Formats: sequence, C-alpha cells, structure tokens
Amino acid sequence: MKRKYLNVIILCIFLFLNIIFTQYMVHQYYFENYITSIIFCGLNILLFPLALLIYKRDKKRQGV
Repeated sequence: MKRKYLNVIILCIFLFLNIIFTQYMVHQYYFENYITSIIFCGLNILLFPLALLIYKRDKKRQGV
C-alpha cells in the first residue's frame, strides 16, 4: 500500500508549478501583457494531464 515517494515528489512539484504559473498569469493579465498571460495559461493546461498521467501510473503500479 505504499506509494512511491518519487511519484509523490513529482506531483508536488507539478502542483507547485501550477501555483506559480497561475500567479504569474494573473500578474501579467493585470499589467495587460496578454501574450505572456496566454503562454502561462497554456503551460498550466499542459501540466495537468502530465500530473494525471503520473497519478494513474502510480495507482496502476500499486494495483488499486
């Protein structure tokens, strides 16, 4: 029933990056840098499926 610590650390890093990208996106939107805001929005959207893929792979290896 133990999770692999490497997968947990990677998921924590992805969560941290999502928080940073969201803050930066809102900051850039506030100062009307719309292109940069869209870039960080896209990075946020790309990170979510990667985190979901790692979570499902960890769950599958665990046998749950």
